[in-house]
Amino acid sequence: MEENEEKFENEQLENNETVVEQENESVAQEANQPDEVEQSEPSPEQRIADLEAQIEKLQKDALYRAAEFDNYRKRTIQEKADLIKYGSQKAIEALLPVLDDLERAMQHIDKAEDIESVKEGVALIMQKFQGFLKQQQVTVIPANPGDDFDDKIHEAITMFPAPDPSLKGKIVDCPTKGYKLYDKVVRYAKVVVGQ
Repeated sequence: MEENEEKFENEQLENNETVVEQENESVAQEANQPDEVEQSEPSPEQRIADLEAQIEKLQKDALYRAAEFDNYRKRTIQEKADLIKYGSQKAIEALLPVLDDLERAMQHIDKAEDIESVKEGVALIMQKFQGFLKQQQVTVIPANPGDDFDDKIHEAITMFPAPDPSLKGKIVDCPTKGYKLYDKVVRYAKVVVGQ
């Protein structure tokens, strides 16, 4: 039994020595590895070249984006100018048939023998034109005799002695109608106000 115990102790010692040797080898290998990592790092010249390449790429990107933005700005300015220049095109296209009717009426007005038919023709043209204005959201500003004067929608062109005391400070007459486009006053109603 003693022999077996000695053998066992000897084997353990040999195993321990082997483990120690292996640990020493691994420590030596780890000590060698940082040298390899250091050698795989780029040289300062290589790093400078890489950074210069990155700078050049960023400069090209910035230049491209600046040119792209400038083109966008110019295109937007041109679109706005075209919108201002040609914005009334649809309204004019819708007015042309009314103009055609007026021209036809003017050609036949001298030859017309029946004044009632001329009146009817002009009334039809007037209805067509009023329909166009309604379609364009243009409305007449109310300015009837007896209405209160409102400087937001009316323009007093003169003061006139009121024929009735109840008309003082009120509209007496409206020689020129006013118009709104949606809620914006396009032309103020020109009115005579009672004094």
